[in-house]
Amino acid sequence: MKKIIVLAATILLTINLSAQTEEELKEEQAPKKAEIAKLQGEVDALQAKIDALPGWRKGVFGTIGGNISQFSDWFSQGTPNVSSGNIGFTVNGYANLKQEKFFWNNAANVNLGWVKFDDKDDPTDDDSFRAGTDVFNISSLYGRNVAKNFAISGLAEYRTTILDNFNDPGYLDLGVGATWTPIPNMIVVVHPLNYNFVFSSGDTVFESSLGAKVVVDYTRKIGAINFKSNLSAFQSYESSDLSNWTWINSFSYTLWKKIGVGFDFGLRGNRQETVNFANTQLLAAMPMATPFELSDDSVDDEVQSYWTFGLSYAF
Repeated sequence: MKKIIVLAATILLTINLSAQTEEELKEEQAPKKAEIAKLQGEVDALQAKIDALPGWRKGVFGTIGGNISQFSDWFSQGTPNVSSGNIGFTVNGYANLKQEKFFWNNAANVNLGWVKFDDKDDPTDDDSFRAGTDVFNISSLYGRNVAKNFAISGLAEYRTTILDNFNDPGYLDLGVGATWTPIPNMIVVVHPLNYNFVFSSGDTVFESSLGAKVVVDYTRKIGAINFKSNLSAFQSYESSDLSNWTWINSFSYTLWKKIGVGFDFGLRGNRQETVNFANTQLLAAMPMATPFELSDDSVDDEVQSYWTFGLSYAF
């Protein structure tokens, strides 16, 4: 009995000492956390001053995603012997020069992907990786400051695909107007004088036109997070059917060293591309049919979209 009492007392004493030790550690930890928070605030303030200094600001981050699989005699699915996979990557880069009287911002977005579906029981199918996602955008914006957050600017922006149908279509915007920077890391471009050059081969519905260009871009790095959102819109003065817009968003979060997870998604509205695709399908099925016109109401406008999720790497 005596041994039991001694054992119980020892256990209670150990629990009590552990509890006291935990409380003491937490009390010791609290002021250190407050000190870290204070130092982080000072670091952020210094970083803001650094960002305001003249000079180049450069950065690159991207996302890599993919999987490969093979099935043999897996009879529960429609194609029991199949090899499949998809591979894709996104790269976002920028090089911005900031000076007292002017700025020069350059950016690039590349998103490429390949897919494969090889049915081993079908000798006629395509067993290679084929282009899936295909996005290529570059832009260059020059501005001359006339006020603290306001500049007269010129923009050149080019968009196309590079795996299939390079520059067919391709879009080149050249315009002048004004750029506003309401908050750090954000620019708002409004160019009422902009010409949208559209390049294509053959007899297509694509047309160049004069119009207005609006770009809103927000690029920021917060600790382990890289974030970029870019909306580029062109409003044609000739016809709304010649207008277009593209909204691309990229996120990456670093988990270990420079490796993390990334997510990219994009949306696009383009009446010319929608009608051109409808004509391609129509003429493939009925070669003698009359192609659709841009103003044809029987062709519904479609919002194009894509997304990529996978590992990311911050260069």
